[in-house]
Amino acid sequence: DPGGEGHECGRAVPGGVQMLRKLLKHEFRATARIMVPVYLVLLVTALGANFSTRGILETPYAVLNILGSLLVMAFVVAIMAVCVVSFLLMIQRFYKNLLRDEGYLMLTLPASVHQQVWSKLIVSSVWFIITGVVVMLSFVMMALDVSFLEGMVQVLQRLFQDITAYYAINGMVFLLELLVLAFAGCIAFCLQFYAALAIGHSFSNHKFAWSVAFFFILQFASQLVGGLLLASLDTPFISQLLGSLDFRASGMTAVHIGMGILIAVCVVYSAVFYVITTYFLKKHLNLE
Repeated sequence: DPGGEGHECGRAVPGGVQMLRKLLKHEFRATARIMVPVYLVLLVTALGANFSTRGILETPYAVLNILGSLLVMAFVVAIMAVCVVSFLLMIQRFYKNLLRDEGYLMLTLPASVHQQVWSKLIVSSVWFIITGVVVMLSFVMMALDVSFLEGMVQVLQRLFQDITAYYAINGMVFLLELLVLAFAGCIAFCLQFYAALAIGHSFSNHKFAWSVAFFFILQFASQLVGGLLLASLDTPFISQLLGSLDFRASGMTAVHIGMGILIAVCVVYSAVFYVITTYFLKKHLNLE
């Protein structure tokens, strides 16, 4: 049975951090070959769209107008392509490395299932965050001119001064919380697909169909649990408990509390799907 404990090395994995580092290095190399060219194409089309909106579309020549319109369309398509590619790559790396024939090799390496999963999670999350940054940068490049650049610099200077003058450490803490929330959200996003794929591939036939089915089942279950938890807040006991607490706080304190709650929700959500993913990979994975 290919889904037994033999998938995880029977002995303790030596140098766990070192092995994870090697897996991350391998993942980043494999995925960078795809993501970096896609990012470059997006930035090039952003420059093309900038030239189009600044000059080509304003000419009286029909050919240049058509060319400018095509460059703007290419920019829009490139944005969608970058998002789709980063998403599909996240699925493809997990599916190909752990659930297909390559899984026989990957799961017999001196690395635990947890290290394998974390390498996929970290790399995918990093690319998701970079994708968001590159997309925002492409919009800046598309809209860039001298007056826009001057205005953006002034806004950033004013924002930095406000944060330094009024919020000081709070501003830096908020940026750190935002980064943690983005990373936790990416982890949760990946794991809901990984869990469905791991369950679906515990079956001997129609594995991908089962994966799709369990994705919707897991989504329904998580939304049902979330709805029940929200409904429980309206009970007399919870209302009395919340009423006994003092939630009066300054604006920044309320923001920190809200960010902490969002991060905690993502962590709990991720933990549930992580347990499901690793359990089925170690106990019930069927590579036949």
